[in-house]
Amino acid sequence: MKITALLENTTERPELRTEHGLSLFVEIEGQKILFDMGQTDAFAHNAEVLGVDLASVGTAVLSHGHYDHGGGLAAFLERNKNAPVYLSRFAFEPHYHGAERYIGLDVSLKTNPRLRFSEGETVIAPGLTLYSCNHREREYPIDSSGLLMRIDGALLSEDFRHEQYLLVEERGRRVLFSGCSHKGILNIVRWFQPDVLIGGFHFSKLPLDDALAGFAECLNRFPTEYYTCHCTGAEQFAFMKERMARLHYLSCGQTIEV
Repeated sequence: MKITALLENTTERPELRTEHGLSLFVEIEGQKILFDMGQTDAFAHNAEVLGVDLASVGTAVLSHGHYDHGGGLAAFLERNKNAPVYLSRFAFEPHYHGAERYIGLDVSLKTNPRLRFSEGETVIAPGLTLYSCNHREREYPIDSSGLLMRIDGALLSEDFRHEQYLLVEERGRRVLFSGCSHKGILNIVRWFQPDVLIGGFHFSKLPLDDALAGFAECLNRFPTEYYTCHCTGAEQFAFMKERMARLHYLSCGQTIEV
């Protein structure tokens, strides 16, 4: 399996665009999958620079309904005329950072016939399954960090029911893709215990203290290989890297094989 980061917050290649967002191009034995699409069309620009043909994507997945992962949805639908896009049935609910700042998706796209709305457990193809985990026990509490959702006219703390995870099972190995891990990276790793986990940890606002060291220790108890990015935070990554030998950073333009 080969994964190329089409978009991430950081890059060492000046010809690539960056923004606060994520987009991954995944190649699995002839299948081509796009996981998230960033804020804008920057992922498409980078794909062209990197020699990735977005028209060849057979399946797209949107991890959750925030702008920094689904803002490029229209750009993808324009450049790829056939691939279905799988997203949570809750993805188009209004999402906010604070009471005023809308961070959701472009609702005009909701009726696009290529969208496939999922919930619970959704098998895309053999070895490719989406999970919402909305009814799984959360052993570790989560903090909504000021993120809100509007339900029946009321602004409520996010429960992140619009977030889903892609599990790829290939040749006896389990690789999990998580956009931002809003339901708690510790919960997610406990639920799936994958061989490899790729995605953000949503730690970028956390202080470099004993609590973060404890999170690193908990993650280190699993035999998982971690490739993190985006919302983990550069300082938080460096802090955790000192405590986790199997933690790696995946930046824009980088390709890994797992």
